Amino acid sequence: MRSILRRSMFGVLALGALIVPIAARAATEVRIMWYSDGNEGEVVRDLLNRFETANPDIKVILDTVPYKTITENLPAQVASGQAPDMARVTDLGSQAQYYLDITPYIKDQAYWQAEFPNTLQWTRPAGKTDGIYGLMTQLTVTLPFVNESLFEQAGVAVPGPKATWQEWATAAAAVAKKVNAPIPIAIDRSGHRIFGMAISMGAKIWDGDKVALVDPGFKAMTQLIYDWHRDGVMAKQIWGSVGGTAYRGATEEFANGQVVVYVSGTWQIAQFAKTIGDGFDWHAVPSPCGPAACTGLPGGAALVAYKTTKHPAEVARIMDYLASEPVAREFYARTLFLPAHASMLKSGIDYQTKLPQVKESLQSGIAAIAALSPLAYRVQGYAQNRVLFNPTISRLNQAISGEMTLPDAWTRISSDVQDALQAQAVK
Repeated sequence: MRSILRRSMFGVLALGALIVPIAARAATEVRIMWYSDGNEGEVVRDLLNRFETANPDIKVILDTVPYKTITENLPAQVASGQAPDMARVTDLGSQAQYYLDITPYIKDQAYWQAEFPNTLQWTRPAGKTDGIYGLMTQLTVTLPFVNESLFEQAGVAVPGPKATWQEWATAAAAVAKKVNAPIPIAIDRSGHRIFGMAISMGAKIWDGDKVALVDPGFKAMTQLIYDWHRDGVMAKQIWGSVGGTAYRGATEEFANGQVVVYVSGTWQIAQFAKTIGDGFDWHAVPSPCGPAACTGLPGGAALVAYKTTKHPAEVARIMDYLASEPVAREFYARTLFLPAHASMLKSGIDYQTKLPQVKESLQSGIAAIAALSPLAYRVQGYAQNRVLFNPTISRLNQAISGEMTLPDAWTRISSDVQDALQAQAVK
């Protein structure tokens, strides 16, 4: 009898040993391709670990990749049908035709509509006016960062909140001359960074529904950047170090104290908190003014799902979790990101930082968002905005380097844009 009992107990234990790995293997795996500017990868992994604990039937694999992989490799994967289940992307419109509408799977559509009213359109395919195709993991805005220590050393006053672009250039040049800083103003070599300036200078971008890029306001913006390179306000080592439409930033130069004013965006705040800290006094300021506006350009990174996923319901559960107010609030607070969440923009975030530079920069970011032109939102939401950005960067750079005149660059930009739009229409 005892032998029979032992065999029965052994059988139960053996069955139990088999059941555990079978249950573990039964969890649905969802893969997310993710890049980070700062610590957001660590934060989201921590949050997803909690999600997995509460949802043991889902296993989330976070594939962390360089940003270059997102911009250069991911589009080819997506177009070939080899997309991951989800990815964190910044070029929102160009892949929109491949995004999954998660509306049928989420719990509370009204919540999403109420809390993300200005950004849901950014991930919708062209022509779509409804549907939920992505979650903005952060809202960003272009603006300048100031090395205030250099201003203090030079005895030059930092321009006020309504200062013009030219006033900032004059002040930055004066500082650089007095303290021997090599770069008065650096602007990311990116169409996204300079289109807020274009709108501020009076660019309309469209004539009704028709793209009409090169107008007096656009010319005024490009003339400024062209003149600043000729006058030494901007250094050719930033824009002139790469060609075509390649991106080039000045993050390292600013962190090393070589740049007086660096025009980039709020996504740099978390990085500067780490790389600069309180090494010198720095902070972001709201966008400078032109005759038409004082606007930057909004942007950000969105977590999207692809139509090719075999797990749409599980993907939507992950999206719902990350979009929920307590989870999103913690994510923003720990990553030092501006929220895309409407209620949190009003109520504020208790950011986890003691650095006054960071707190001031985040407040400048919120003020810059409040000042955004409706046209700036339209540019960011335009699915073909790369058609506007890329020719602007490549042709303007050719003018700066002396390969063509600035008027010739305007002509080529116009033709490049129209050719690209016609090619898109043929597809």
